[in-house]
Amino acid sequence: MDAHPERSPDHLTINVTRRDDPVSEVTEADAFASVRKYPNIVVRGPLFGLAEQRRGDRPRWRLLGELDCGFPQMARDELNSLLWFRARDDTEDPAVRRSLLDAVARLEVEPTDEVSADGVRYRVVRADEFARIGGDRLEPPRATDPDDDSWDLDAPDPCRTEGFVVDHAAAVGLTEGIDRAGLLGLSYTAARFPEDVRADSRRALTTHPGVVLLPTTFRVVERKEVTWSMVTGQYSTPQGARRALVHHLTRPVPQLPDLPDLPDMPELPAWMKVDEKEAALRARAAKKFTARRRPNELVLRGRRFEVVRVERVMRIGPDGPEKSRPSDVDDYGPSRIHPLMDEKGNITYGS
Repeated sequence: MDAHPERSPDHLTINVTRRDDPVSEVTEADAFASVRKYPNIVVRGPLFGLAEQRRGDRPRWRLLGELDCGFPQMARDELNSLLWFRARDDTEDPAVRRSLLDAVARLEVEPTDEVSADGVRYRVVRADEFARIGGDRLEPPRATDPDDDSWDLDAPDPCRTEGFVVDHAAAVGLTEGIDRAGLLGLSYTAARFPEDVRADSRRALTTHPGVVLLPTTFRVVERKEVTWSMVTGQYSTPQGARRALVHHLTRPVPQLPDLPDLPDMPELPAWMKVDEKEAALRARAAKKFTARRRPNELVLRGRRFEVVRVERVMRIGPDGPEKSRPSDVDDYGPSRIHPLMDEKGNITYGS
């Protein structure tokens, strides 16, 4: 406290406020009950996405989409494309276009997590995905989580993360404030994480001591004997995850006809090899599942699928959200993704 005698900096401030409206009171009560029932945390690992900071926003940042990239270079490639298309479509000013294209050129050759263009800072940001667990079960959706009842499998999934403002000092409710305080010391300690990963995680407690909770997402997992495996990606609502499970059961890739042996042809996963009997069984299970209102569990031939609530915590330092860590692994490096463009908008295809 002596280091900040007048006012704590934003990245160390958790501003808790009391909200007296009925919806907030019900949400707070639901959250308190869930935390008591699911008191422990299981960390899955990092996700990556993009944020921007425009003039006058400091110290706040704004997320540019979902954080759903499994490794940093995927997010860097997203940034590469974002800036290239902004240069092509969003400006007629040659100086602005040149600034955007210079950032693109840097991303094509350098695994950087931050570039600036036209006065805007763009950053690859990192968050840890975790679920709460109690009684050997992962937390299901809460009654107060935003949801819907549609079973339209082609319905788009809304994105609640895009546009989210990362503001560590913004006022939050009592439960979120308590949650964030409890997550301040969260780091990777399990032996399944390599030592360099654990070391980077411990270091982040000092370099990025603050934490912000991002909008909750939902996944379908399959319960195994002593663990869980992911079945779907992340969705903004529990019903989105439920629809994804029905899609998984009723619209798998059909079994391919016999083909000549090819040396590099991988074998299809077992779940993709669906004969008529198996397809009918899955269809019946899906029909029973959709007949229920907001179900969170489905058992099929001894396989247990669960809709679970997934949270994401982003560490915050003096300069904003944490970037990727040295121990975060990339499967590939930077490269040119789009054709060359000049400051006038002329595009050159080919090498």
